[in-house]
Amino acid sequence: MSKPPSIQGLTMASEVSSSQAVLFFEQLRRLNEVMENEIPIHGRGNFPTLDIKLKDLVKMVRDKLKADGVHIRDIRLNGGAASYVIGRSENGQIYSDLDLIFGVDMGTTNDMQKTKHAVLDCLLDFLPEGVNKEKMSTCSLKEAYVQKMVKVCNHSDRWSLISLSNNKGKNVELKFVDTMKRQYEFSVDSFQIYLDSLLKFYEISSTSGEEVGMSENFYPTVIAESVYGNFNEALYHLNKKLIATNKPEEIRGGGLMKYCFLQVRGYRPAKMEEVGAMQRYMCSRFFIDFSDITQQEQKLANYLTNHFNGDDTMQYEYLQKLYKVIDESTICLMGHERRQTLNLIQQMAYEVLVNQERKARNKHIQMQQFDMQNDLIVDQVFYGPYTNYYGYNNYVPSQSSFPVMCPACSQHVPC
Repeated sequence: MSKPPSIQGLTMASEVSSSQAVLFFEQLRRLNEVMENEIPIHGRGNFPTLDIKLKDLVKMVRDKLKADGVHIRDIRLNGGAASYVIGRSENGQIYSDLDLIFGVDMGTTNDMQKTKHAVLDCLLDFLPEGVNKEKMSTCSLKEAYVQKMVKVCNHSDRWSLISLSNNKGKNVELKFVDTMKRQYEFSVDSFQIYLDSLLKFYEISSTSGEEVGMSENFYPTVIAESVYGNFNEALYHLNKKLIATNKPEEIRGGGLMKYCFLQVRGYRPAKMEEVGAMQRYMCSRFFIDFSDITQQEQKLANYLTNHFNGDDTMQYEYLQKLYKVIDESTICLMGHERRQTLNLIQQMAYEVLVNQERKARNKHIQMQQFDMQNDLIVDQVFYGPYTNYYGYNNYVPSQSSFPVMCPACSQHVPC
């Protein structure tokens, strides 16, 4: 346990190497907050919701893997939650998923199975009292609480992923990594925080017989790393809301979805002179990985669900941005394939607008009913900026976002 050197400001961590840094107390306080917060894991059907602290889940999974003979190199907090911990608090940094990386040795397929069983056994232990656990199978737990499972085994990557369901999109993702060639998309999500010393602190605190709390003068030394390569540069990008990456053609999907997501959240490219080339690489890789229109629709639908939590306005802005980037930067598709993808984005944008209109109409009806019950007279109701997109039965995008389509054509073909 130690206190890092005193340095002015809490937005910079004390440097260990060019890619690593030691967290300050304010950053560690936010990390402790993330680890201590209870996260609801929602069950499908009649399965109860599990309220789990991240620190308890990590410790239980670690202990079960060790008991099963799996060697664990380290445990890290990754992605948006790590960026939330490291970035400036006044930036209003938010995160959706909670990403954990267990560095493990997985020499055989059986080792991958051990990681899956460790997570499912933990879920069994988290079930509330009164539930007959003896009748619970790992298969039923998987169907009830697991959002997705992924296994990757090739010459450069060997890892598996288990994502636990949360109805508000804040899924808990546990990634078990033997080797992984590419661990980040952009510099702002390249941070990884080593949790091993913090977990040791928790263990000492719980076994000491008296409560040992953190203070500004006493807290564990926790190391953070940017796998982008340069920690201070990545931190500058995070605090200034800049978009930068290396070799986007190496990212699955090209980073296209995340790139547009960052832009609608107020981020801007760090080097404007490189935007054109970067967007072309992104689009090319995206259409290599998701060449079929069905795959594209599924990928986009899942991304909207997981990252916007029903925010129709933000979803529409995101679809506008995605349409613009694909329209301007796609050079690897035949004309009809490109139009097919753009039409898909238009249709999704139309559905978002319809949903927005439905919500506004329902709110108006509720207001009318409230007025009638309370004998109120409302002179005017204003729901915010509104453009009438419904002059025809089919969708007509605004000229500022999508090219105008013929309103009489059901397939949105340009006239």
